[in-house]
Amino acid sequence: MKIHSMRAFTTGLAVLSMCALPVGQALADETCNSPYTSRLIKGQEQFLHVWTLGVKGIGDGSDKLVTIDSDPASKTYGTVIHTLSVGGRGEAHHMGFTDDRKYLWAGRLDDNQIFVFDVGSNPAKPKLVKTIKDLASKTSYVGPHTFYALPGRMMVQALSNTKDHGGATGIAVYSNQGKLVSTHDMPKGMKDIGGGDGYGYDIAINPQKNAMLTSSFTGWTNYMMDMGTLIKDANAMKNFGASMVLWDLKAMKPTKVFDVPGAPLEIRWSLKDGDNWAITATALTSKLWLVKQDAAGQWQAKDVATIGDPAKIPLPVDISITADGKGLWVNTFMDGTTRYFDLSNPEAPKQTYSKVTGKQVNMVSQSWDGKRVYITSSLLANWDKKGADDEQALRAYNWDGKELKQVFEVDFYKLNLGRAHHMKFSAKSNATASLDATPVQVAAAQR
Repeated sequence: MKIHSMRAFTTGLAVLSMCALPVGQALADETCNSPYTSRLIKGQEQFLHVWTLGVKGIGDGSDKLVTIDSDPASKTYGTVIHTLSVGGRGEAHHMGFTDDRKYLWAGRLDDNQIFVFDVGSNPAKPKLVKTIKDLASKTSYVGPHTFYALPGRMMVQALSNTKDHGGATGIAVYSNQGKLVSTHDMPKGMKDIGGGDGYGYDIAINPQKNAMLTSSFTGWTNYMMDMGTLIKDANAMKNFGASMVLWDLKAMKPTKVFDVPGAPLEIRWSLKDGDNWAITATALTSKLWLVKQDAAGQWQAKDVATIGDPAKIPLPVDISITADGKGLWVNTFMDGTTRYFDLSNPEAPKQTYSKVTGKQVNMVSQSWDGKRVYITSSLLANWDKKGADDEQALRAYNWDGKELKQVFEVDFYKLNLGRAHHMKFSAKSNATASLDATPVQVAAAQR
């Protein structure tokens, strides 16, 4: 671990320990946010912010933040109401809110730039307020992927490195103002904790257990390669992560490495009070894996379900857990299918529903009440399908527990916007004080 500001880092850890409140105590709007992110949306989300990849020859060709009206009571419901281009194309990918939920950090996997948007002042018209361009030069990490809030801090999980563009990487911790605070290499070959392949992808925290989980994917050389070429390259296909790591959160220290073959991607802790387990999906082996403590209190990871037909490589890409921890949405890219798994028994998830929601699908997000589900199409610029199968859209659905019913669609190609990737919810309440933030969270955000 490299610490760039000892006082700032230790202060952050002190705040962190004080803020470890049960996740379920506050109502929230999205189920995938950090537990340290203020919960501001009590009911209907009013805006969707979509981080969009620019495409040469389409519109201005630039990566951009697209804002869609998602309030059924609005006259502009289901339409694009604002776009903000950031210039160039750098493989726009994921985003994450700061703890006070007023700023949205978004990254590009190719040129490693991080863009900070003000979505609190006026969520209908976000503003770009900062661009961080020195991630690679200051940390040796490249491919800023996951943005995960701590009190007054933002963790950035990278995917690769400057040395060989392989999968070995780490986590960079920034202050909310964009100052680098510390770096943490992903464990590699650490025999005392079970090894480690050095790969990274997602971050998920359980404050009650002082537990942080990370997952693993692949390096720049692979994710920037054409998918057809990649699949045919036997050596390249060996360069995917096959592990998850358990960390002591307060110490930011890896304590155990789990063997999870097949590139485990998004991680979701159950949000139900009393539950202390997390679930992930593996992209290459099409499995659901459960991480929980055994009878002796030791954390274990095990394969608990199969997604589709692994022989056909459906490619699970994103998951979304319900607020009560009893259900899980899973998107599979290759067959364009959205599946629902009953997690009433997390040891044995059961698929109870499926629907083809596009020719290719990637991200899936749901409202806290579980009644609305949103799906976007783009995976990676060089992995998206070609020709007529290259759909680029955001689709919104209502879910009544039995059927997904589409309520609107925004065709990003038709509107000359590009490739729709990651999305985040917003509301006019973003522009007000953080009503659900604890005093410690507010103090941390003001530093």
